[in-house]
Amino acid sequence: MKLKILSCCSILVLGLSCKDQKIKIHEQNKDLQDKWLLGFEKTDINPIMQSDSSYIFKDPITKNEVQWQKADVFNPGAIARNDTVFMLFRAEDNPAAILGERTSRIGLAYSTDGIHFTKYPEPVLYPDNDRFQKWDYPGGIEDPRIVETMDGVYIMLYTSWNNDVARLSTATSTDLRNWTKQGPVFEEAHSGKFLDVWSKSGSIVTELVDERLKAKKFNGKYLMYWGELFVNLAQSENGIDWEPLLDENGELLHVFKPTLGEFDSHLTEPGPPALYTENGILLLYNGKNLSGEGATDNVPEGTYCGGQVLFDKNDPTKVLDRLEVPFICPSLPHEVSGQYKAGTTFIEGLVYFHDKWFLYYGTADSMVGLAVKE
Repeated sequence: MKLKILSCCSILVLGLSCKDQKIKIHEQNKDLQDKWLLGFEKTDINPIMQSDSSYIFKDPITKNEVQWQKADVFNPGAIARNDTVFMLFRAEDNPAAILGERTSRIGLAYSTDGIHFTKYPEPVLYPDNDRFQKWDYPGGIEDPRIVETMDGVYIMLYTSWNNDVARLSTATSTDLRNWTKQGPVFEEAHSGKFLDVWSKSGSIVTELVDERLKAKKFNGKYLMYWGELFVNLAQSENGIDWEPLLDENGELLHVFKPTLGEFDSHLTEPGPPALYTENGILLLYNGKNLSGEGATDNVPEGTYCGGQVLFDKNDPTKVLDRLEVPFICPSLPHEVSGQYKAGTTFIEGLVYFHDKWFLYYGTADSMVGLAVKE
């Protein structure tokens, strides 16, 4: 969507006064603001969280003590509770291992201002000697997104990584510290057809209720946008066991795809929990630019930027509109260094807190950043 602001001479030719044009532009901007979450500004304190080798945890599988945050902390989910922001962040242990070969665990931190966080000493979710080990180990548990249900249960969606196939999984909690693993979300659906199919990045549709984002049901079912290369859609009665929507050929229904020649030319990967609004369902997503043919030169090749797409609230498979330019991109030194030097602002956590929107993101797979919208 593009706004064309006319010069004063053009306005006079069209018979509009400058005052009339200002009113028109104001109305257009209001329409834009109703559709999109725009105006995010990165905080002066940025990054807000970094790796820390002082945190020690005894790994239940190897029985060894590990510095579970030594390599990186990044890609956080977030939730507001009792005037406090809680962050669930991904931490990696071994800086000597290459990208994708470290073990990830989920840590918990809290903040009363949304900026300065205090970490709990040990991870709250990690590979263990349990029935989930075959999916969770050795790569670990990655990239949490978290929602709260209307009855106060917290659902965490995360990636189980066994260094072979990524599987979207769930865990539940009532206090954010003690989590019960529920396993891969597609374990049972369609007779297990998609259990061993690569799956990541679940974004459950939420609604702002009493200034807190809560999971919303549509005709008795939760909805979740998910995927990595393409955005798919799934539904669930309990938020734990999910059924992917299929096309007429019985394959995954792609409800949103990359746009060649744009910032999201390579992939469109869901970010924080989606938002149900009067205008539609707003999905904030991570768009990656291709390298080579089909890429745009507006952002560097391979870069991850944040985009927004609006779905029909009466038909969540239907795209109504797409923001043509990214609303957040790597611009700070730590966002174009670290593990992923092509640059990332990988958006994953969103909360409404103190009458503002707080957007938490991973920077180059290495640190946690923050942008705020008044």
